[in-house]
Amino acid sequence: MAKYHRNDVASLVLHSPSSSTATSGNHFRLCKAFSGSSFRRKIFDAVSCGASSRHRHQLMQEMLNDAAPKPPPPPTTTTTTIRSVLKESNEPKKTDSKVVKKAINNGKPEKLVDLLNLAEAESDSETTKKVQALEELKRLVKDLQMENEENKRVAASRVRLLTKEEPETRVTLAMLGTIPPLVAMLDFEDSDSQIAALYALLNLGIGNDPNKAAIVKAGAVHKMLKLIESPNKPSQAVSDAIVANFLGLSALDSNKPIIGSSGAIPFLVKTLKILDKKSGSQARHDALRALYNLSISPSNISFILEADLIPFLLNTLEDMEVSERILAILSNVVSAPEGRKGISVAPEAFPILVDVLNWTDAPGCQEKASYILMVMAHKAYGDRQAMIEAGIVSSLLELTLLGSMLAQKRASRILEVLRVDKGKQVSESFGGNSSAAVSAPIYGSSSSSTNQYGKEFLVVEEGMMSEEKKAVKQLVQQSLQNNMKRIVNRANLPQDFVPSEHLKSLTASSTSKSLPF
Repeated sequence: MAKYHRNDVASLVLHSPSSSTATSGNHFRLCKAFSGSSFRRKIFDAVSCGASSRHRHQLMQEMLNDAAPKPPPPPTTTTTTIRSVLKESNEPKKTDSKVVKKAINNGKPEKLVDLLNLAEAESDSETTKKVQALEELKRLVKDLQMENEENKRVAASRVRLLTKEEPETRVTLAMLGTIPPLVAMLDFEDSDSQIAALYALLNLGIGNDPNKAAIVKAGAVHKMLKLIESPNKPSQAVSDAIVANFLGLSALDSNKPIIGSSGAIPFLVKTLKILDKKSGSQARHDALRALYNLSISPSNISFILEADLIPFLLNTLEDMEVSERILAILSNVVSAPEGRKGISVAPEAFPILVDVLNWTDAPGCQEKASYILMVMAHKAYGDRQAMIEAGIVSSLLELTLLGSMLAQKRASRILEVLRVDKGKQVSESFGGNSSAAVSAPIYGSSSSSTNQYGKEFLVVEEGMMSEEKKAVKQLVQQSLQNNMKRIVNRANLPQDFVPSEHLKSLTASSTSKSLPF
């Protein structure tokens, strides 16, 4: 018995399209016909009877003819929508190439890809800008090498502007050969061209030691001095530019001896004296700073002394605007023997320097002045006497109490030198055999001669020590009295103020132990 599976097909049959619907795409329609049992029975009979393919075709044709075909219903909105959706699903989608590129870019997220693309674009733009800037610099150098003075002046002004705040531009222009034509422009008679070239050279040397050395090597220092010494004196603007260049070039150690020996120091001193009364002048400060740079080199001390700079600096020391810079120059000068001699022979040098020790509102000046006096006190006995005569002891005692830590140390060193020097004076006042006077007595000997001479030595030593104590005691009392007068003046107390008995007893009983050594 043949077995078959029951099929839940429901009452549906395949209906071939009619001629009227042939143009609709040759699709089959599912139509309602007859019951499922009759449909299955006809299929079973055709198969079980072994009908031929022709019979089966006729049977199928009869089955289709039995079902009266119905006209297709008008397409609804839902059917149209389904068809459009199916059509879109069957058609291949067109994707944007940019999106595909981003999606397949090594599997990286879209934001990361965007950042990488942006960085790449910025890098390309920066490279383009650098190429354009390099081409502009090459054109400037080409203009500087031309014969036309107007083009050179414009190019020098452009170099001055570009090198004002761009370190890389300074290096690039120097490598392209900008310095020699700018130095050659100092021979022009046009002041505008001179100023443009001077400030272009100044900016090229800012923070660039190789450029400073190249400018000096190109002969800029001698051309500047030649410009100053020419019959047609340069304008004040040109002089100020030259001073500024000397300041910048003198910052390099290898340039200091060259500039100092070229004759620039007398020009700077002259400029300083001319601008002495013009407070706040930039050229004045530049000249002082240039002289400070040059004074660092010991080989320039003699040129500074020949320019008669020391007396002028000492007389200008009262100007608080430049006093610390002046003391810095003197601190360099005092390091050389000829410099110490120049300060020592200057009129009123020690009273002026001692007075600076009392500037409690300027600790930097106190430190530098105490350094100058300390060096000179260590080196020369005559200078120590001049310091004592100028009243340095009271100022030093006050400085050890009220000065900065560095000033206190230096003041103590000076006081120690003066104390040792005072002890030598006392020992020399006895005359005779000074070595016997300062030698210690010999104790523990039973010889009568030794005891006899030992007693004499004790008497001499006691006399010497008493004289030394008296000298130191007098020195301390004088210093304390001077300090008391200063305190009274600062406190605005009456001039007839009388110290208490306790204070008098303190000053009367003070010894050398009270000195802060």
